[in-house]
Amino acid sequence: MSSEPRAFAAVDRGTATVAASLIGRVAGHWRLLGATAAPISVDPDALLERLRGRLVEADPPLAKQLGLADPEGVADLPRVGCETTAPPEIAVVGATARVAAPLAEAATGAGWRVHRVVLDGASILSSAAALANPRVSAILAGAGDPPGADERPLLADLTALVGATTERRPDVVAVLSGGLADPGGRYEAAIASDRPGATLLAPSPTVGGGGPLRELLDSLRGGEADGRRGLAVATGTLAGVLGRRVEVVEVGQAAGVRVVATPGGPGRDATVASAVVAEAALLPRGFGEPHLDSVVGWLTIPLDRLRVRDRLRELAVSPWGDAAGEGALLRLAAVRGAVRRLLEATPWMDAGPAPDVLVAAGGAWSVAPGPAIALALADVVRRPGVRALGLDHARLLAPLGTIEDPDERRRVITDLRDELLVPLGTVVMPAGLRGGRSVGRIEVRGAAGSTELDLVPGGLELVDLPPGERAVVELRFRDPVTLGPKARHFAVEATGGLGGLLVDLRDVPLRLPERLERRRDLLTAWQAALWSGLDR
Repeated sequence: MSSEPRAFAAVDRGTATVAASLIGRVAGHWRLLGATAAPISVDPDALLERLRGRLVEADPPLAKQLGLADPEGVADLPRVGCETTAPPEIAVVGATARVAAPLAEAATGAGWRVHRVVLDGASILSSAAALANPRVSAILAGAGDPPGADERPLLADLTALVGATTERRPDVVAVLSGGLADPGGRYEAAIASDRPGATLLAPSPTVGGGGPLRELLDSLRGGEADGRRGLAVATGTLAGVLGRRVEVVEVGQAAGVRVVATPGGPGRDATVASAVVAEAALLPRGFGEPHLDSVVGWLTIPLDRLRVRDRLRELAVSPWGDAAGEGALLRLAAVRGAVRRLLEATPWMDAGPAPDVLVAAGGAWSVAPGPAIALALADVVRRPGVRALGLDHARLLAPLGTIEDPDERRRVITDLRDELLVPLGTVVMPAGLRGGRSVGRIEVRGAAGSTELDLVPGGLELVDLPPGERAVVELRFRDPVTLGPKARHFAVEATGGLGGLLVDLRDVPLRLPERLERRRDLLTAWQAALWSGLDR
């Protein structure tokens, strides 16, 4: 990207869709001129030309000023872009299940599809066959540090197996962790053979909570323009620009991504933790009964399991099909199930405070209106606190994260801070409410006046708070509750959005009725209040 361009393009190529945006310099600041998306088979240049044409029709002088009056302008535009591919596959090898489990967890969090190989009780032939799988592009082998008594008798077999595999398959990268990662030691030497650079030494998954090992494995997945890595970088920059803790949950066709970024203060970089989970895809590979249960449990339409399975298979084949009516409701139920799997796979990311800003990203959200997306986030991300909700509507975060110069990236995101995200509203979610007809009162004071409501446990209270408007929310409870700190009286600031202010007094975590009909009625009632025109 040139240091002084008048406009540039941003392209996010996913596994199912491609998104394109035009950004121009207007009055000395970067502004989003337009954004669109299409199936992955569509040429991004065609999308950019469509946006250029719309700009010419809407504002010819601006198009001329930015050098976009002629079709040739698109071809000459500087461009930032990223590409997201299907998660690669890795064989995780351990002498015992005890050792293999944390290795597999680290590989899963780094965005790999994992084939777990445990030598204890298995035949060498079946283990060798698993490592010879042509889809496997890396091997992660580990041992305790130091190796435990239960695994020491099997370490010779483990090193012989991995060493033989790397000799037969020079394309495979071997990553040695824990007790195997002894530089120059007998295990490392037995596996590395004479292939310099093909074997990497890695820390144990117990070091730093597994973070260093996940980072190494993440660096082996995807290329320099990896969209998931770009998303993590941009989220860290956004957290620094806003001065707030930001969490992003992305649901894609091939994987789910979770990023948590905490601003580092003046002169310090944000702290960023990220995880890519293949099982958190909208429809993961090997979709089975547990996945089907996770979708059916969120459905607000009376479809039997067989029909749901068929329609989900159709969605996997044609991700852009059946995106209205019942199809939109089915897809949003699948998104809720995917986000729940993403959160369950990344409990280590819940160690810090709840986020100040929660962002939904990925094309899977595009079928629902903003208020319904806000409710879906509140349904699944159940952490006490007050947080603003946003949507990465133009899928700009990931491409902007590929801008190499951190100062330039920060300038662009600072200019676009009000256009990057569609404001969905603010959710207030207390925990520890006692039963009763009323647990307290809420008063919302904004530019249009004030609103007072009783706080009834188990329900949702919606207060109209348009995008761009701020309000002071004062809550008084009869008994102490948890809303970050634990107290009876809170006064917080809320920002408006498409869903307004959502006061969520339901259980944390959310408990739904076991009976499917009662569950469906309850979900429908909540959703109907936030999905205009919904007749189901």
